[in-house]
Amino acid sequence: MNLHESKIRFLEETANKIRKTIIEVLVEAKSGHTAGPLGMADIFTAFYFHILNHDPKNPNWEDRDRLILSNGHICPVRYVTMAEAGYFPKKELMTLRKINSRLQGHPHRTALPGVETTSGPLGSGLGQAAGVALAAKMDGKKYRTYCFMSDGEHDAGNTWESAMFIANNKLNNLTAVIDRNNIQIDGFTENVMPLESLRDKYESFGWHVLEIDGHNMQAIVDAVNEAKAIYEKPTVIIAHTIPGKGVSFMENDFKWHGTPPGASDMPGEPPKAEQAKLALKELRTLGGKIKSEHE
Repeated sequence: MNLHESKIRFLEETANKIRKTIIEVLVEAKSGHTAGPLGMADIFTAFYFHILNHDPKNPNWEDRDRLILSNGHICPVRYVTMAEAGYFPKKELMTLRKINSRLQGHPHRTALPGVETTSGPLGSGLGQAAGVALAAKMDGKKYRTYCFMSDGEHDAGNTWESAMFIANNKLNNLTAVIDRNNIQIDGFTENVMPLESLRDKYESFGWHVLEIDGHNMQAIVDAVNEAKAIYEKPTVIIAHTIPGKGVSFMENDFKWHGTPPGASDMPGEPPKAEQAKLALKELRTLGGKIKSEHE
């Protein structure tokens, strides 16, 4: 089903608003990850504002879809999107990573309603999602389970063990989404531990594989709809994204994997005192395509 032009515009504007808030909360926290959250803003927006069957006012609703975040370090985008969707007050976002905050550096399941699992060790999320999806099958439930993963965590062997288990049990009610942004904390994925061909690997493990532009709202929705129509196997969506999306000096630069704006001066980057200001200006003006609201 094609999205109406007005819905696409709403989703794109919401994603850009979420990116701006991510920068603001990271600056306030003075720590946290930047590149991944900015890169995944479109996908999180598409899910929370169009795809997921969920209720922010009743986050423990029994029949809700489950979204498992495996690479928990990109949680700023999840927190900001959840707040934008109405799960908790937006002002609470400014407590990110602070003592006694519900918004820790990795999501904590019992701390914040709407967070399905506690994440931390990379490679664990797909196994957690497998258990949730299998439980739904055993209980005769119709909800779907989605697992968001990083590409870098495919260095971990337990990811592939989970992939085999899911395929063996034909968990067609589970869809994995890989943030294929080609970076991890130490550099580019293909230099650290080559992953390609991800498509061939997942297909050999018995999965249905889709590859999309992770910044195209229609493509994101179409891929999820196709996954729902596949009955004999699980589906993985390899979403090609740009880390640091929307901020030119952050895009495709692995140095911003775990560094917030204003934290340090880095070779080849704007002075730390200017980083947040420049990032927000670019996001406000969509890379200079529109005039700044302050001009």
